[in-house]
Amino acid sequence: MTRLAVLHAPAVPRARSAWRPLAKLRRLAAHADAATPAGRDRTVDALRALAIAGVIAGHWLVTALVLSNGSGGQALRDASPLAALPALTPLSWIFQTLAIFFLVGGYAAARSLRGDYRAWLGKRLARLSRPVAVLAAAWIVLAAGLLAGGVSWPTLRVLLTLVLDPLWFLGVFAVLTAMTPLGVALVRRLGAWAALVPLTVVGCVDLVRFGLGDVTWLGWINVLAGWMIPYLLGIAWARDAIRGWKGPALMLAGGVAATVALVLWAGYPASMVGVNGAAISNLNPPTLAAATFGIAQVGLALLLRRQLARWMRRPLAWAAVMTANLSAMTLFLWHQTAFIAVTGLGLLAGRLPGLHTAPASAAWVAERLAWLPAFAVMLAILWWVFHRAERRPRARLPGGTGIGLGRGRAGIGGGGIGLGHRGGGTGPLAGGQEPGRDLARGGGVGPWHRDENGFPVVPELGDALLDVRQRPVAADLGRAREVGARIPAPGQFLDARDVDHPVVQELIEPRQVPGKERAVGSDRVAAKRRLPRLADVAADIPE
Repeated sequence: MTRLAVLHAPAVPRARSAWRPLAKLRRLAAHADAATPAGRDRTVDALRALAIAGVIAGHWLVTALVLSNGSGGQALRDASPLAALPALTPLSWIFQTLAIFFLVGGYAAARSLRGDYRAWLGKRLARLSRPVAVLAAAWIVLAAGLLAGGVSWPTLRVLLTLVLDPLWFLGVFAVLTAMTPLGVALVRRLGAWAALVPLTVVGCVDLVRFGLGDVTWLGWINVLAGWMIPYLLGIAWARDAIRGWKGPALMLAGGVAATVALVLWAGYPASMVGVNGAAISNLNPPTLAAATFGIAQVGLALLLRRQLARWMRRPLAWAAVMTANLSAMTLFLWHQTAFIAVTGLGLLAGRLPGLHTAPASAAWVAERLAWLPAFAVMLAILWWVFHRAERRPRARLPGGTGIGLGRGRAGIGGGGIGLGHRGGGTGPLAGGQEPGRDLARGGGVGPWHRDENGFPVVPELGDALLDVRQRPVAADLGRAREVGARIPAPGQFLDARDVDHPVVQELIEPRQVPGKERAVGSDRVAAKRRLPRLADVAADIPE
């Protein structure tokens, strides 16, 4: 008999692929894409991310802290390359994206306005105030330390101005948010043409203050009226008062034509941001040119909806947009601090080109571009430290029981979590269960909000998915001293009759949910939806 010898080559250990982190990132992005509700309008999130990116990049490009010598020694003063290099003015047309912020804000506010007005307003304002309070507390301590360390008051004043100046936006946004019911009523009556009301106010104010010359204080009326224009257009968008391409095209063409005419023949500045030493600023307060320019931006944004929607179907692109939205307030509030931190650390190495030098030549622009990655890294560090301020305080259940996420039907079992989804509309839940009555019948964990009937709510990825935590619950149930508690097998769900207190703590609130969500079946178990286990990232998107 002939024997065949089979030779086995020794196993060669596989080298760790350099692409493994990228592959993991792609998997996480794919999970995030799959878990996002199909009815969510991702273009709104994309526009918000583009707006925040424009503001950050614009500030970093058109702001310079110049190290100069004075009578009191060396000090930092702020300077703008737009003053010395007028050819850079078109940059202000690209990076001044405040109208898009207010457009998206109006859209989100109109979509989420449900139930009790005071509760709704309190929740939205709380999402604005928490990160601002953290920023203010940090800078109070930092300013005291800088003064104690010998930093001159003129330098500190410049730094505080850079950090605090962008906060005017939040004050105006808060007032417009409070006026959302009025805006909705106005749009209901006039449609998108409701924006002509504040536009007329802006035009009249400019006519008086520039015509008479001695009533510059009147211009501050435009701070509210000017930004109400894109806010009302956002409400009109949310209420389907802007359809097709003709309306947005008219906004774009009319806005561009009006802005060009105002700049060429009415004496308005061409720059859409403030320039040091300029007699008139288009933003401080907003002028008619800024208002017409914002209308053009809104028209362009609405025309790009289809392209943005196609782009957002790419998992990696959607993951990047989602990440920016999760921490939009943190990025907005701390980007100038990141710029100041890099500038201050650079002083340890002396006077650095593009960082401490005057923006007086095209070479400075190239030098500043080289510093943008350093600003971005510092902002990422600050994000890692402060992004949790955007999250609502977590409630702890008795006995240290783990927190589940859901609205409607939910339960915990087998060391995992069950997420309840409920149907949309104002009628009863699918499966014949009435909101608010389920718990009384001992049939499950019922919703706890008065506006439950009015708005379909799911744990959306973009809003609160990352608040989900998985942990074994057997030990927790034992410590909670439940009466007759049972430990379910994997895959099973606890019923409300199995515990004395609810095992689900609500961590999210109604937001943009245009479509109906998965219903609760006749077996009283929510339809399954796979959710990714992602890193600990702030979960509330400021809308």
